[in-house]
Amino acid sequence: MHEYGIAYDIYATAKKTAADHAAERITGVDVDFGEMAMVNPEQVQYLFSVICEDDPICKGATLTYRTVPPKTRCACGYQGTEIFVCPGCGALPEVVEGREVVVTQVKIEVPD
Repeated sequence: MHEYGIAYDIYATAKKTAADHAAERITGVDVDFGEMAMVNPEQVQYLFSVICEDDPICKGATLTYRTVPPKTRCACGYQGTEIFVCPGCGALPEVVEGREVVVTQVKIEVPD
């Protein structure tokens, strides 16, 4: 189950961000999941909440996600969403977006 490893990496990224900014609390994390990342975002969301449960700085933090559709391009000049066959020339297009898992925002509370 690689979702646990992904959830832990998101947690570690949030913790590092909080430490770098002397935060008192992490309230939420926003993540982009590419449709082709082979990840179940709901499982990652649940596992993230389980991991955060034992950490007072992170307890209660929410993980909000957005699903990113694939974007492709081909040597013939085609750019679009077709992932298997280029509609312009019939070749296999290159996937340039939609396979990533990216933390886009960490919401923290800092002391006044």
